Amino acid sequence: MSLPALALLGLEAPVGDREAAEAEAALYFSGNRLLAGSEPAAHCYCGHQFGSFAGQLGDGAAMYLGEVLGPRGERWEIQLKGAGLTPFSRQADGRKVLRSSIREFLCSEAMFHLGIPTTRAGTCVTSDSKVIRDIFYDGNPKNERCTVVLRIASTFIRFGSFEIFKPPDEYTGRKGPSVNRNDIRIQMLDYVISTFYPEIQEAYSDNSVQRNAAFFKEITKRTARLVAEWQCVGFCHGVLNTDNMSIVGLTIDYGPFGFMDRYDPEHICNGSDNTGRYAYNKQPEICKWNLGKLAEALVPELPLEISELILEEEYDAEFEKHYLQKMRKKLGLIQLEFEEDSKLVAELLETMHLTGGDFTNIFYLLSSFSVHSDPSKLEDFLEKVTSQCASLEELKVAFKPQMDPRQLSMMLMLAQSNPQLFALIGTKDNINKELERIEQFSKLQQLTADDLLSRNKRHWKEWLEKYRVRLQKEMESVSDADAWNADHVKVMNSNNPKYILRNYIAQNAIEAAENGDFSEVRNVLKLLENPFQEAESFGEVKEDVEEEGATATAAACAQETSSRLPYCSKPPLWASELCVT
Repeated sequence: MSLPALALLGLEAPVGDREAAEAEAALYFSGNRLLAGSEPAAHCYCGHQFGSFAGQLGDGAAMYLGEVLGPRGERWEIQLKGAGLTPFSRQADGRKVLRSSIREFLCSEAMFHLGIPTTRAGTCVTSDSKVIRDIFYDGNPKNERCTVVLRIASTFIRFGSFEIFKPPDEYTGRKGPSVNRNDIRIQMLDYVISTFYPEIQEAYSDNSVQRNAAFFKEITKRTARLVAEWQCVGFCHGVLNTDNMSIVGLTIDYGPFGFMDRYDPEHICNGSDNTGRYAYNKQPEICKWNLGKLAEALVPELPLEISELILEEEYDAEFEKHYLQKMRKKLGLIQLEFEEDSKLVAELLETMHLTGGDFTNIFYLLSSFSVHSDPSKLEDFLEKVTSQCASLEELKVAFKPQMDPRQLSMMLMLAQSNPQLFALIGTKDNINKELERIEQFSKLQQLTADDLLSRNKRHWKEWLEKYRVRLQKEMESVSDADAWNADHVKVMNSNNPKYILRNYIAQNAIEAAENGDFSEVRNVLKLLENPFQEAESFGEVKEDVEEEGATATAAACAQETSSRLPYCSKPPLWASELCVT
């Protein structure tokens, strides 16, 4: 359980008989007992999935329980994810498994403590019931434990909630279940704006078009700021369909997400995203595209010519402004604002890309960079920063060609001889990427570890010199350099996390839990509640396994956990094999 999330609902840590209290909580939060006043329902919505209109979707595995009025007067919707069949489960069973539930539970809370708008997770309840899942869709199904997550948010309404009115789509022929029901659209807009945007409702109570335009402008800006926050911590959502976009600007629906380790602008966290539609560097433009689909769904209550103009005028400007503000904080540029700061950020990311730098750890390290040009200090810093760059072995794994050479040569011939057929079975981008991989891999074969290190040091030295010049301008603009330095480090340390939910950390916690030991999930949760602090001291302390009543297997699992890497380490080599679909 996450006590900070449960506190929103007025629930506190159990006093007295903890076991009985937890057993009671498990009854309610697994869906086996209904909370007083609850009226369970599943939400109907539609969505554009991977760019195509999919028609009616809806909560296939989530059950809305109702709204709770919290102790601070805030209203919170609560829902159970994975509690079984709903009217929208389609061919599925409405269940979620331990693996995906632990990931959602931990990431919801991690994002909140990073300061990023998100839905919350209160509890994660697992069971002895099993369902069969083919994790990688490769014909190797296995039994996994059913698990239920309690999700908390001001609302779970999405862009796709307004797509239920969509007439037949010109490409897929699919339509929403509520075509021509403009009365429901008006009702939904009234509800969303009066409940979640009350200041807009108040300002434009006598003009619905102006009110709806002000609402669309606000959700455009919130979404732009949200994506800017993702980009600044290296978070990839993985499935940015319109049904996974919140109407109040929250991160919602944690599936095949991932935090980027080695900086790669084209990083794809979702193993099922074959075309890279939702790659890290595509997220800002995809969210803008999704807002365009929301704009279409609001017609006639908000004419398209008004919403399209708002989108063009507001989105990019808001994204760039927020992104640069956040990046300045990450670099400790707290005094002055120069136009060329965006160039400094771009050059930093390019240096990270060239050297295979770890996105999180390099930003974290920068707060210890000295402005004073002392050659021995610079050499020490270069040692530290290059230790966070990819090794030769890691690069060889990353750039290993993925296609059989015969298949590649056949695809290249097909692209020449029969472009129409080629378009059906492959994409130019995929082929170009494969050719790039082959070229990179062959260069790496000629490279020694020493060559790589000196090349990386050269790249970093060049960028750090530019960074030093920029920091000196900051120092020169203040009267008290020591006070500036203290503030500079403080701002950097509160904007550059030391701990994020890396895939390998989640995987270790999942494997321990699948063996009956839940202490690692608790340890990781505790750590992620303090992402900006030196938290190894409590984060790495293992709970007493015997107290958990764990089996011999679980004890062995915990012993193995204690010999693992620190939680702030860049990932071990085996982590590159992890695939999340």
